[in-house]
Amino acid sequence: MKIAVIGAGAIGSLVAAYLVKAGKDVVLVGRQDQIEAIASRGLCVKGAKGEEIVKVKSISRLDKRYDLVIFTVKTQDMEYAYQENSDFLEDNLVLTTQNGVQADNILSSHIEREKLFSSIVMFGATYIKPGEVVFNFEGDWIIGKPFMPIGPKVVEIADELKNAFPVVISEDITGMKWLKLFVNFNNCIPALTGKSMQETFGDLDFCRLSVLLLQEGVDIVRKAGMQLVSLPQFPKERVLGLVNMPLDQAAGIIHKTLTSLSKEPLYGSILQSIMRKRTSEIDFINGEVIHMAKQIRQQAPLNEKVVEMVHRVERENRFFHPEEIKQAFQLS
Repeated sequence: MKIAVIGAGAIGSLVAAYLVKAGKDVVLVGRQDQIEAIASRGLCVKGAKGEEIVKVKSISRLDKRYDLVIFTVKTQDMEYAYQENSDFLEDNLVLTTQNGVQADNILSSHIEREKLFSSIVMFGATYIKPGEVVFNFEGDWIIGKPFMPIGPKVVEIADELKNAFPVVISEDITGMKWLKLFVNFNNCIPALTGKSMQETFGDLDFCRLSVLLLQEGVDIVRKAGMQLVSLPQFPKERVLGLVNMPLDQAAGIIHKTLTSLSKEPLYGSILQSIMRKRTSEIDFINGEVIHMAKQIRQQAPLNEKVVEMVHRVERENRFFHPEEIKQAFQLS
C-alpha cells in the first residue's frame, strides 16, 4: 500500500517513522514548520527504542490518491484536516487513531462506512518540537470497524502495519474505545498543573482526584447502558476495580502506575496541545461523559469542573497552583 499519515504530531510522526523503517511507502502530512524541519534534519525519534533520525517524505497536504490514509490529528482537528485534504479522499481506505469516541462519527459524514476503519493506539509518544518526538512506551495498535463487522480489508491493513507495531484485530472497537477513554481520563490533571504525569501524580491528592473523576465517569456510562470491552493487555476489571475499591487504595495504584510509566517525562495528550498553544481534546475525553450525562438527565459535577478549568488554562495561558486545584475540588 501507498500510505499517507495526516498529522505530524507525536503519534503521527512516530507512526510515519516506524512504517518507513519497516520498508513501507509513506508520506507524512503536516504544517509548514513541521515539513521544513523534517526535510532539513529528518525525523528524530528517541526514547523506548533508542535514538535515531529517519528520513520521511513530508508534504503540507495530500497531493494524490493513497491506498491507506491514517488520520493522527486530534479529534478537534479532524474536520479541518479532512477539508484540507478532501480532493484526494474519495477512494481510499481511511483509518482513525484518535482518543475518545467521536472521530469515527466525524469522518462518517464524509467517508463511506465500508472504507472507514478505526483504531486504538496503546503506545505513547511526546511531541518535543517540529521533527522531534519521544517514544515513551510501547504497546499494541488495535484495529477494527466502527460501524460494520470486520472483513478482509481489516486484515489487509493489519498486515501493512504489523512490521512496525504489534497489531491486534478487534471485533468490538467501539466498546474498547470507551474503555480507552477512561485510560486517558487522568490526562486532564497534568493539563491543570502544567507538569509531567510523573510529577503531577507524585502528589497523592491528585491521584485521589483521578479516582474521583473516574468513579463519576464510570457511573454515568453504567447508567447510560454502555458496555466497556477489555483491551488486549488492559482488562476492563482494572478500571472497574479502581472505582470500587477504597479511595486511598485506588489512589496508591494510580500513583505507582503513572509515576513509573515512562523514563522520559510524559505530559499527556491534553497538556501537549496546551503547551503548543493549541486547543486540547478535553471536550472529547472528560467532556464526553458530561455530554452523556446530559443525555440521560444526570450530572457530572467533578468532570464539569475539570473541563471548565482546562478551558480556563487554554484561554488564560496560565496553569493552576496545586493548592488552587486542591481547594477547587476540596482535596485538602
